[in-house]
Amino acid sequence: MAVTRIRAAIELCRERNLIGPNIAGSGFSFDITIFEGAGAFVCGEETALIASIEGERGFPKQRPPYPAVEGLNGRPTLVNNVETLSQIPYIVRNGAASYSQIGTAGSKGTKVFALAGKIRRGGLIEVPMGVTLNRIIEEIGGGVENDEKLKAVQIGGPSGGCIPAHLCDVQVDFDAFNQMGAMMGSGGLVVLSEKECMVDVARYFLSFTCEQSCGKCTFCRVGIRRMLDILDKLCSGKAQPEDIDKLEELAINVKKSSLCGLGKTAPNPVLTTLKYFRHEYEEHVNGICRTGTCKEMVRYTVTDACVGCTKCAKACPVDAIPYTPYEIHTIDTALCVQCGLCIDECSFDAIEKVANTVSHRKVSETHKV
Repeated sequence: MAVTRIRAAIELCRERNLIGPNIAGSGFSFDITIFEGAGAFVCGEETALIASIEGERGFPKQRPPYPAVEGLNGRPTLVNNVETLSQIPYIVRNGAASYSQIGTAGSKGTKVFALAGKIRRGGLIEVPMGVTLNRIIEEIGGGVENDEKLKAVQIGGPSGGCIPAHLCDVQVDFDAFNQMGAMMGSGGLVVLSEKECMVDVARYFLSFTCEQSCGKCTFCRVGIRRMLDILDKLCSGKAQPEDIDKLEELAINVKKSSLCGLGKTAPNPVLTTLKYFRHEYEEHVNGICRTGTCKEMVRYTVTDACVGCTKCAKACPVDAIPYTPYEIHTIDTALCVQCGLCIDECSFDAIEKVANTVSHRKVSETHKV
């Protein structure tokens, strides 16, 4: 839809001689062309984007030479986001001094965010630089949905970092975010409630960047895959204590040694969750996921509040709950797929998700003895 509208706008400008040759008889010529790529995440890196436009595979290149010296088709090329270009009309009309009055000392102007996650009012928002994350969440987003407690904000898109709730008085500022291990990035702002598992959040975002890696450099191609393997072990209760240190070491090396921005920023969700929520990683090593997000580390159980109405048994798609009218029901954990339909159907809140308290590692050691 955006591409269709932009193309229509360009044609209108061309008809009115606002773009093209000899604009408005001024002797100045300027044109705009829309080029649609294949949607690869790595093409957010400027040299990969240029390669894509030239018809090559979207691989990043070593710099220098920088695109500003030798870019598209060997010519000097400036690569900017649409959001950056959209600031130009305001500056041209109102002047740089007026624009500089908006924002902070190091970050001028406004910023567009995609406000999402556990928030009452999500959507695209535009705020002046310098506003705090808490103000965005409370005043614009209406607070965390279902009156849950704020746990963290994941900011900057898939490669962004997680800022814990107690630091959300931080101002929206490029330098401030970088110091906290996050980044402004593409402007994604995902609100996370106390019911979110931060280890699973890190795994979710890393799985995306792992799939989107172009594979050119070893640190990104292999390093992110190995990081994801460790996170899978952690979320299944099969990790060892030393896996946490190994994960952190891998993340630091991938960040330092990758060729382009994708590999350098992909570890951010892992590093920030390790920094601010390390205790959750340690709990996962012991087989505990307190939020009940990691399915292999929780089980569904029926409490004494059950009246034997059989609604849950009828709703279960895998027959994990025997049909026993007027008796307290049971759940066969071997069959249960944890779809949650039984919890939705129960009118007495008699079904709960319970964290396993014995880790896979401890069970294995006991069996060995």
